[in-house]
Amino acid sequence: MNRKVLITDYVWPSLDPERKVLEDAGFELVVAPDGEEETLAGLATDVDAIMFCFAQVTEKVLRAAPKCLIAARYGIGVDNVDIPVCTELGIVVTNVPDYCIDEVTEHTFGMVLALNRRLVPHDAAVKSGGWSSVALDQPMRRMNGATFGVIGFGRIGRSVGSRAAALGMNVLTYDPMLEPGQDVGGARSVTLDEVLTEADFISVHVPLTDETRGMIGKEELASMKPGSIIVNPARGGLIDEFALADALASGHLAGAGLDVMEPAPPASEHPLLQQENVIITPHTAFFSQASTLELETRTAQEVVRVVNGGEPENFINPEVSGKTRVGI
Repeated sequence: MNRKVLITDYVWPSLDPERKVLEDAGFELVVAPDGEEETLAGLATDVDAIMFCFAQVTEKVLRAAPKCLIAARYGIGVDNVDIPVCTELGIVVTNVPDYCIDEVTEHTFGMVLALNRRLVPHDAAVKSGGWSSVALDQPMRRMNGATFGVIGFGRIGRSVGSRAAALGMNVLTYDPMLEPGQDVGGARSVTLDEVLTEADFISVHVPLTDETRGMIGKEELASMKPGSIIVNPARGGLIDEFALADALASGHLAGAGLDVMEPAPPASEHPLLQQENVIITPHTAFFSQASTLELETRTAQEVVRVVNGGEPENFINPEVSGKTRVGI
């Protein structure tokens, strides 16, 4: 009898890449019609694996899946799966932490460059007949010699720091895993306060946890350099979005770029949607055809590997080793 894998949700055109990997390995795909908890719990009762993108894999879903051996995230962050329950039940949790480093880096700089050069409002002005009406009285920094701050210096943060250095910028980073004063990857490790007060441009690349939720709030935004720009392609919930809207409306900050919001999508009356010095994209920083193909294929390969008794490439809860349902 075929083994089964539940695919909770996906945002790409088809499941052909993972279908080939999984069906060649003898898996039947069960594709959820929606990501609601009741739907997923009902479909999980006899599956050997769960693959999930943005859907919440809750305690109820996990406890409804007594045969499940692995919960494999299509992506990097794992804040939408109950890891303690997975560990309790002996379910291996995996992700793909390095599939879209180039894409997120490019998206980050696309936002920074567009905001600094005011490409969106200037384009809109020209298209509405205002070629000669653009006032050159807005902040626009020369990037060569400016200071770029990176909050979170993991794989993506280091890639962003490297690109900033290549543009001639001085790079500061804050990461709780680094001692202030260290030079690492072309960046100087400093405190969060120093990043906020010294950087002309800041990008945020940390996971969403209890410790990081709301880490950039009203006080932190007020401490940022006047006329600076902040970009968040990581997770909604890291920045207080209403405080950010106030900081932008007051002119204290020159611009903000968000690939994520909380909740998503935002309400139509959200103040950030009304401001021209904001660029918002719908959680697409990860995307290119190449990155998506890699993501689909590698997530499916992790399922096959673990269900067949192999060690995962990217083990989120290694403390479950020796106590897993699959015996690894």
